[in-house]
Amino acid sequence: MMNKTLSMGSLLSWVLATILFVLGVLNLVFVHPVPGAVYLLLAFLYAPPVNVLFQSRLGFSIPLALKLILFVPILMFTLGVSDLGDLLDDWFLNA
Repeated sequence: MMNKTLSMGSLLSWVLATILFVLGVLNLVFVHPVPGAVYLLLAFLYAPPVNVLFQSRLGFSIPLALKLILFVPILMFTLGVSDLGDLLDDWFLNA
């Protein structure tokens, strides 16, 4: 039986990737395919298996600290000035 443990960094990477994936799908459905595709690409880059792939093929991986630093402005942009943010504001305020 294989024993795998999930580190805190890996768990955080999965959570960030999942949030970006959901934002990508919401953008695809409600806004426009281009920002949706960008968010889906970012979600792919945040996933831990991609770090393993980068490490094995290219010799480097994206540090978790850099992922966190980049995630904050991405989320602020999404909820603050994007069309999806406006759509969510209208949906929650007029519900």
